[in-house]
Amino acid sequence: MAGIITLLTDFGLQDPYVGVMKGAIATLAPNATVIDLTHQIPPQDVAAARFALMSAVPYCPPGTIHTVVVDPGVGTARRAIAIATKDGYLVGPDNGVFSGVLTQTPVRSAVALTNPRYWHTPDPSRTFHGRDIFAPVAAHLALGVPLAALGTVIAPDTLVSLPLASPQRQGQGWVGHIQAIDHFGNLITNLQVPQGAAMVEVMVANQTLSLQETYGAVESDQPVALVGSHGWLEIAVNGGSAQAYFQAEVGTTVTVEIASG
Repeated sequence: MAGIITLLTDFGLQDPYVGVMKGAIATLAPNATVIDLTHQIPPQDVAAARFALMSAVPYCPPGTIHTVVVDPGVGTARRAIAIATKDGYLVGPDNGVFSGVLTQTPVRSAVALTNPRYWHTPDPSRTFHGRDIFAPVAAHLALGVPLAALGTVIAPDTLVSLPLASPQRQGQGWVGHIQAIDHFGNLITNLQVPQGAAMVEVMVANQTLSLQETYGAVESDQPVALVGSHGWLEIAVNGGSAQAYFQAEVGTTVTVEIASG
């Protein structure tokens, strides 16, 4: 039996950390398929990892084991966990990184990874749980080890959730926030445009934009609002960076006014 394991980290590509995790997986489950979602999450940016994982999970086969190591609390009292959902498994730190996925699919069961039988070593490094706990656990899941064998059952309502503000109704629209900024400097909000909306105006940094369908719907270096491939309202600059254009950051307020058709 061999499964699919994804890796999402903030390790970058300069150091051998990603390769070491892949080596740990291959030692136990050499026939597993390993997919790199990204290793370029900004260092310790749990919110960015949350969004990246949430965006990727729907496009992976059922049963995929998603392994995330964006873990500023490594070695502390934060829990190492594995979660089963209807779509597969989530393996990583209990720091809110899975909270985006869990808004889309419920937890079936969850465990704290307390059984050292499924670690690389019973005395894991306090700075590299990716190698010593998370990668081996993912490999064992790929080999068919049941979740319950990996550790102590934990209640789903005790899982850490990131304190991200929800959109708020305002008049004919909504007030939301930027929840992620991608490599291009595109501002990805936590707002979605309802079907049937005839006219949508988006306000950010005292500038009003009308909703378009493509980046190229405006002139070069001009801002544009559109629905991105992830389904969220996005603010971009054609050929440039909306982050730089608006001097925006995660948490910046975005307002949407909607007229129904």
